[in-house]
Amino acid sequence: MTLNEYIDRLKGKAVAVVGIGVSNLPLIRLLAKSGCNVTACDKNEAEELGDVYGELAALGVKFLLGKHYIDRLDFDVVFRTPGLHPDKLKHAVRADTVITSEMEAFFAVCPCRVIAITGSDGKTTTSTLIAKLLSAEGYTVHLGGNIGKPLLCETPTFHASDVAVLELSSFQLHSMKCRPDVAVITNLSPNHLDVHPSFEDYANAKKNIFLLQGRDCRLVLNLDNAYTASCAAEAVSEVIWFSRKQIPEHGYSFHDEAIYRGDQRFLEAKDILIPGMHNVENYMAAFAATDGFVSPETCRKIATTFGGVEHRIELIRTLRGVRYYNDSIASSPTRTIAGLRSFNQKLILIAGGHDKLVPFEPLAEEIVQRVKALFLVGETAEKIRLAVENAPGYDPQKLPITVMDDFRETVLAASAYAKQGDVVILSPACSSFDRFKNFAERGNTFRKIVEELK
Repeated sequence: MTLNEYIDRLKGKAVAVVGIGVSNLPLIRLLAKSGCNVTACDKNEAEELGDVYGELAALGVKFLLGKHYIDRLDFDVVFRTPGLHPDKLKHAVRADTVITSEMEAFFAVCPCRVIAITGSDGKTTTSTLIAKLLSAEGYTVHLGGNIGKPLLCETPTFHASDVAVLELSSFQLHSMKCRPDVAVITNLSPNHLDVHPSFEDYANAKKNIFLLQGRDCRLVLNLDNAYTASCAAEAVSEVIWFSRKQIPEHGYSFHDEAIYRGDQRFLEAKDILIPGMHNVENYMAAFAATDGFVSPETCRKIATTFGGVEHRIELIRTLRGVRYYNDSIASSPTRTIAGLRSFNQKLILIAGGHDKLVPFEPLAEEIVQRVKALFLVGETAEKIRLAVENAPGYDPQKLPITVMDDFRETVLAASAYAKQGDVVILSPACSSFDRFKNFAERGNTFRKIVEELK
């Protein structure tokens, strides 16, 4: 089915798009310009939407706005925003209403091979690596989903020989029907429990990435993670493993300071430019996803030249012998732990943000071992402080903790504490939604503050 055919099926129906955000705006414009009867629904009022409201109104879009925007949705088709749990729509829609999403529509019309990546940690780096590997091999690659830009409206320009690489969040996958040619689950750990009612609900959402795959598809799984390893029992597709603790019969492993493909020594760990064992895992996942599509030579070329994803242990500057790293993309405790383990010295850590209702005790134990000074800001500041103070081995004389209200003042305080040879890292362990619209805005704000330091 082409995009035009998909849109034609919506004509004559009452269509609602819930959420006037980055992923849905192109969809709303497309529906309106194609002559569909479309209503845009959002918790913000018209004045809060700013210029977007006027633009969409001029296209003939109707609106359902304000805090009661999803109380009653009397429509034939509803496109939900990724951040809205489907359960919140159950009692708002009719029994015959079709609930879908921009991403589900993309899968329905995409004419080329799709590689989809999800997981609690590492999905952005893994998605980026896969896209770079394929591009370097000569493929035309379209990178999107939860990373970059929405791709639905661009599908008419895709060719069958292209590859779409999609990072998919649990929010996007929840209740979604999709059948990627290659699916990757990097790992699973408790996350986003402020939106998902339970870890089971979160994990089940992630599983939608492979449940509709066929025998001609591929599923890449982390053998070291109990939750991802258990997914193999439900898979019909070919399973390729990656592991740094075991040697799988079919897949990639890490031992003797190198990545192996089966029994073939594939890549030396010292040749990987971006630091950290978590990035060894990301490379193994990317190699498994592109196995057979990308040559070993191209794999080695990317590993030795790729400097890392923006906002992921990104060196901002060195000032008076102090290195400043932006790890804003670390929006979970497990990802912050991986960042701390990437350095061979104790760090000055800036953490805190929106509360996703995940436990901080494992992170606290790591902080006690790997942090020399802790600066906390945001909704979770006190929760993290209490977890650290109650962690085994905590000594307030060796690990001072500072809790502040203002993000900028927190960065300045961390900078003032730092001495030559120190590392200051923003690695929040939380999402950004208490103060920023996303992790990128948080990271860019941190970068600006650091670059302005005298």
